[in-house]
Amino acid sequence: MHVVKKILVETSARHVHLSAADLATLFGEGAQLTVKKMLSQPGQFACEERVTVVGPKKELKNVSILGPVRPSSQVEISLTDARSIGIAAPVRESGDIEGTPGCKIVGPCGEVEIPCGVIAAKRHIHMTPADAQEFGVEDKQIVGVKITSAERSLTFGDVVVRVSPKFALAMHIDTDESNAAGCTGNMEGEIIK
Repeated sequence: MHVVKKILVETSARHVHLSAADLATLFGEGAQLTVKKMLSQPGQFACEERVTVVGPKKELKNVSILGPVRPSSQVEISLTDARSIGIAAPVRESGDIEGTPGCKIVGPCGEVEIPCGVIAAKRHIHMTPADAQEFGVEDKQIVGVKITSAERSLTFGDVVVRVSPKFALAMHIDTDESNAAGCTGNMEGEIIK
């Protein structure tokens, strides 16, 4: 009998990653990110602090910051968000921000104009090396993932596998993708190669 192995599918809502310098500008010198909730990926957390992301057409208020700080600031939004604020955000893996559009980020103590870093995150699966071996996939491999929901079951293509001993097994999709598949609460997906 063939056992289908499932993976947790999480919806990653719009959020911002900040560099230490941008955090200081937005929230004041010496500011630290305050943990609101730990996330499924080890060491990652949602913060109490929020910012406003400003595009040419409009702004997104009350946007979550995810910690810890990173070398470069980055804004991850859905394609719907991007269109609504007037930014042509490309689909990219997190951290791959060269040549992407920038925007203004406003905090309670100041604002920064990031020259690049606005992306729609490429759908992806975080795996440990042991997970990758169990699922028979490797780092950077592109797979499909079938999500079964009550009324909007969907198979996502172009899902990149990201392997690191620092990861925990989970697939991340944005709010547009989550809504398209009718995801509610904790959903599971099946890898299709």
